[in-house]
Amino acid sequence: MGVYEAGGNGSNGTTTATTCNCCDMSLRCWCRWKFGNHQQQQQPQQNHHNLLHQRLVSLVFSSGFMFFLGCLVLYGSIGMFYGWLVFSKPYSRSTNVGVGLHSLGCQEDNEGSWSIGVFYGDSPFSLKPIEAVNEWRDEGAAWPVANPVVTCASLSDANFPSNFVADPFLYVQGDTLFLFYETKNSITMQGDIAVAKSTDKGATWQQLGIALDEDWHLSYPYVFNYLGQIYMMPESSQKGELRLYLALNFPLQWTLEKVLIKKPLVDSFIINHAGIYWLFGSDHSGFGTRRNGQLEIWYSSSPFGPWKPHKKNPIYNVDKSVGARNGGRPFVYDGNLYRVGQDCGETYGRRVRIFKVEVITKDDYKEVEVPLGFEEPNKGRNAWNGARYHHLDVQHLSSGKWIAVMDGDRVPSGDPVHRFILGSASLAAVTVVAVVLGVLLGAVKCIIPLSWCANYSGKRNNALLGRERSNLFSSKVRRFCSRLNRVPLCVRGKIKLYTWAGKLVLAVTIVVGVALMCTGVKYFYGGNDAEEAYPLNGHYSQFTLLTMTYDARLWNLKMYVKHYSRCSSVKEIIVVWNKGRPPRSSDLDSAVPVWIRVEDQNSLNNRFKRDPMLKTRAVLELDDDIMMTCDDIERGFNVWRQHPDRIVGFYPRLISGSPLKYRGEKYARRHKGYNMILTGAAFMDHTVAFERYWSKEAKAGRELVDRYFNCEDVLLNYLYANASSSQTVEYVRPAWAIDTSKFSGVAISRNTNVHYKIRSNCLLKFSQMYGSIAGRKWEFDGQAKTTQGQKQQSFTPENPSQMRNSGSGHQGFSSDKAIDLVMGANFSVLELIPRIRRVHIQNINHSLFFAPRSFHELFTNHVALHFPIYWHLLARPGQIDDVKIDGKSPIIPKGLESDPLRETERGMGAH
Repeated sequence: MGVYEAGGNGSNGTTTATTCNCCDMSLRCWCRWKFGNHQQQQQPQQNHHNLLHQRLVSLVFSSGFMFFLGCLVLYGSIGMFYGWLVFSKPYSRSTNVGVGLHSLGCQEDNEGSWSIGVFYGDSPFSLKPIEAVNEWRDEGAAWPVANPVVTCASLSDANFPSNFVADPFLYVQGDTLFLFYETKNSITMQGDIAVAKSTDKGATWQQLGIALDEDWHLSYPYVFNYLGQIYMMPESSQKGELRLYLALNFPLQWTLEKVLIKKPLVDSFIINHAGIYWLFGSDHSGFGTRRNGQLEIWYSSSPFGPWKPHKKNPIYNVDKSVGARNGGRPFVYDGNLYRVGQDCGETYGRRVRIFKVEVITKDDYKEVEVPLGFEEPNKGRNAWNGARYHHLDVQHLSSGKWIAVMDGDRVPSGDPVHRFILGSASLAAVTVVAVVLGVLLGAVKCIIPLSWCANYSGKRNNALLGRERSNLFSSKVRRFCSRLNRVPLCVRGKIKLYTWAGKLVLAVTIVVGVALMCTGVKYFYGGNDAEEAYPLNGHYSQFTLLTMTYDARLWNLKMYVKHYSRCSSVKEIIVVWNKGRPPRSSDLDSAVPVWIRVEDQNSLNNRFKRDPMLKTRAVLELDDDIMMTCDDIERGFNVWRQHPDRIVGFYPRLISGSPLKYRGEKYARRHKGYNMILTGAAFMDHTVAFERYWSKEAKAGRELVDRYFNCEDVLLNYLYANASSSQTVEYVRPAWAIDTSKFSGVAISRNTNVHYKIRSNCLLKFSQMYGSIAGRKWEFDGQAKTTQGQKQQSFTPENPSQMRNSGSGHQGFSSDKAIDLVMGANFSVLELIPRIRRVHIQNINHSLFFAPRSFHELFTNHVALHFPIYWHLLARPGQIDDVKIDGKSPIIPKGLESDPLRETERGMGAH
């Protein structure tokens, strides 16, 4: 321990050398800090400066401070590793395939991340989201279309950077819908009015641009028609007046028509009811006005005014949760007028409320709340409107149906600030834990050195005591510091680290520190905790989750449904119940509908059974014992939407060798490629996959699956490979995946060796039935490669008789080199045409199978019918060097010389 010299003479104040420790008072010092010896200076100012410098140096190099700093570094390293492990992603979220999100758009905003959805119904009180009515759109791989239909990305990708979109209003012109809405400009950070157009009932929207841009904030673009003219009345409260604009060239050119009221009204609308024009709005500028809880009404004989205030103004000046502030366009249904208000109780814009106007006169106004009938999402932040929705515009179409647009947000207002405060508090708590650890281990013996206290300069002389008496606050601070410094000794006296209790306290303290650090990292770098869906070409869609299980795995199923039903793009869950007493749907905690399909026979083939209950094109076959993040599921769905003709999954396998042998994922990674995706966690098009699986050609394979009670996923991979010579599988690497069956002891394939042996037998059988897939191989980065043993880009089947009904081996060929293809005439050729330069075909008397359709009837024992194939190849002059049939050049049939491609199509049908 170090000492420093300080002292004083009570009479003249001259300094003398005296030894005193850092915590010295009239009581015993409870802690010691190292301080170096101090050389007395002649000038008091220089003396004080040197004293402070030495105290700082001694503090920095003290054992207690170094321990404290070491703890922070250790916890910080743990936090960095946690952040890298959990929050770092090797992929980027994008709005289009290959096109990243606009660099300036969709920035995190304290006001939220609002987006807009479309709803349909037979009445305003039976609205369902667009995905519930199964609105299909084949372009862009959106099956079916799902909300939201307009987001900040929609506008940003159209070169109008936006942080969020909100306050939507519809304007209907025949079959065309125009959508006006607020967009927060990512550059100016102020609200502008944007407009989009839809010609397919709101399924897709074309962004037209910015309709209105002023020097102040604009929002709530209330658009209406009056005497054949189109007007817009946006909120301009920042300007301090309510302004009315006229469309010069609808929908993008507007001019100021009139200033209606010189008041900063927010969220205002005009409606003609009973021959009188009524203006509803909120003025939050008045003294004593409750923000978001105030409503005023004016009336006039014309929408241009003059406007007179209602006798009962303000109609409301109540709590913000009542719904006083307007939340959209009023509407008339069954002769009754309804007003839309917004509840801002829990957070700004928490929900909309509907009020039926019972009385509205110049002297009186009464309304009563009625239920909207809207089912709030229960997916939390994974739903685009899971946290709040505060605006609704519902309109009656000429078809008799009702259409509505509603905005929504997945996070509450002020979420970034809230996360910053909680993250800072967590990190501050980590510093406290570090001090506690130092106290427990004896490294920190003093909490606050008394030298930090006011008016402290070492030993207390008479002059210092006099100053302390005149400064009671300084004296109290010194006493508090002294008592606080006694805490370490008291703690170490009560907690003995050599006991089990002491070791437990130490371990708990360390764990608490790690938990607090990880929590702080999560709040700072984990984002808004939402696992959002990935759009494709600006559009969202949904899929059906399908799993197969039985009574012994009910525990797995309950956890499975609770987790995956909260994923954003999951529309519903179908449980294929193979054995035992099935549970009720109400027994499962699900955010989406759950259908339980009870099977008569316990068969793995039931997994791919055709089901009329399926409403989506995409199906995720996912075993009930696999747990992974919703973000991984959403990424897989996005990849499948880019390649809907493939099996897209998370568990790759490489089938190769002679004889064929089934191996795990490590083998595929060691050989840097795969040619099979296990369907225990894979997306597929059920309209294709299930038809193939239950086709006549697959009957023998299904019987083998029932015999082994295994290999149904292997069979589907062979059927896909048999149907196309192009890539049929796609791998998506998950962040992590857990097999929960290991915790319940009900794993189907507990004996790995036996399981792999059965699958190896399946490979041999399926190769005999449908042809081998060993010639195919795709790298994990998505590139195609040939298998080992191929030389000079050539391919020769080991056993041509096994290649019947197969398109095997094609994907391995490189498109930039010539290919020598020697094969039996039962081999598919057409899909290889772009890459083939020399073709030698043998055994032409064999029947042919052309993927994905069989032309068996056309080619059996008819040599002449083979010529269209050759002419299809010869139709590219200069590209095909040599074509031979059984070693001879083909004879050109008459009539094929002029247009070989047309004759090919005529002879073979559409391929």
